[in-house]
Amino acid sequence: MQELTIQDFVAMWERALVRVTERTDEFSKLDAVIGDGDHGTAIVQALTSLVEAARKGTELKTMLNDMGFNVMMQTSGSTSTLIGGFLLGMGDHAEGTGLNAGQVKQMFKGGLEGVRKQTQARKGDKTMMDALIPAVEAILSCESEDIRRMLSEAAKAAKAGAEATVEMKANFGRARNYGEKSVGHADSGASSWACMFQAFAEQTEK
Repeated sequence: MQELTIQDFVAMWERALVRVTERTDEFSKLDAVIGDGDHGTAIVQALTSLVEAARKGTELKTMLNDMGFNVMMQTSGSTSTLIGGFLLGMGDHAEGTGLNAGQVKQMFKGGLEGVRKQTQARKGDKTMMDALIPAVEAILSCESEDIRRMLSEAAKAAKAGAEATVEMKANFGRARNYGEKSVGHADSGASSWACMFQAFAEQTEK
């Protein structure tokens, strides 16, 4: 896959919505361990909002900006803020109706930069960053020009990152108040982002 078209990109997010919706209860149960138990619902609401905006898009930069603002305006909470930051950051590094491998790398790099503007959480803090950072690093370090390969590597890295949170103690947000009680369970945010990257890979493998 040498080019990621706008249609491919929209389909990736549509599949992410399907896959995350299938696991809504799982993500909420994980969140209930060290949070308020609503992550599954929150992530589905956020994805529903951004997919709604994506389906109207005709050009990547405008579409990504619309997706980002839509998710932040229609849904509240940290989940939508962080996904919104990701999309707006992507929009800073995408234009036209199709991207080559190098441009895809820059788009995902911009997405991570956008999230970092919204949170100080880092890898190892038992948050979504434990899945997102490895995923983007895998994309950036992938030597293949095949976009399918990039997203496959990202999915593997995100999954490994999410699984690693099981043994971590939460160091960020309200979850850090649980101390050692947070060990033994995967982070809900890292798990849902790993699910999204898996969906991206699945869609481009079709």
